[in-house]
Amino acid sequence: MNALFNFTRESITELLLSLPVILLALTVHEVSHGWMAMKLGDPTARNLGRLTLNPLKHLDPIGTICMILFRFGWAKPVPINVRYFKKPRRDMALTALAGPVSNFIMGFFGVLFYRIFVAVFNSTLTLASSAFALNFAKAVVTFFYLFAWLNLSLGLFNLIPIPPLDGSRIFLTFLPPKYYFGVMKYERYIMLGFMLLLYTGIVTRPLGIAVNGIFKGFNNLIGLIPGL
Repeated sequence: MNALFNFTRESITELLLSLPVILLALTVHEVSHGWMAMKLGDPTARNLGRLTLNPLKHLDPIGTICMILFRFGWAKPVPINVRYFKKPRRDMALTALAGPVSNFIMGFFGVLFYRIFVAVFNSTLTLASSAFALNFAKAVVTFFYLFAWLNLSLGLFNLIPIPPLDGSRIFLTFLPPKYYFGVMKYERYIMLGFMLLLYTGIVTRPLGIAVNGIFKGFNNLIGLIPGL
């Protein structure tokens, strides 16, 4: 089994805490795509009701399951019509980038609140504290750890330049149109192959190391704040 399962296997509580985080992370990710597209002139997502925080509008069943099992996944892509863009290549790249950026921002704040609550509970809880207080503190700290980790993993995962992930929309916009469409017509097959690699752990292991590095980087940066 993949090492990334270790944390979620510890208890049912951690799995339950991860579910609202996954719903929020995926939803904000897709809304950010739609919002950026709208700002650049494309009202498609807004007109189709995708600029909403209702997670049911954005969830992709397989992508959500992958988020739960592997901590890397995706949502149902927001529809984009590049004909509305003044500079299609640039604006498509910016729209694609908006989703991962939103997750990195939420991941940073997840690490921040993780550090805050660790500091608060370390200074207020003692061995004499009630079992309820200790369990509550553990649940809060775990929630923000998961909030940070899952958002960072979603943001980084989607930057991989493989269709239909956001990284492909960014990278392929720099290719001539004939090469771009030549790659995109195999999008479904590429994704099936990539899911196989995801299942085997070949992809999740290096991604997990990278996410851990980003988490530690944010943690060290926040640690420069007095009291944290």
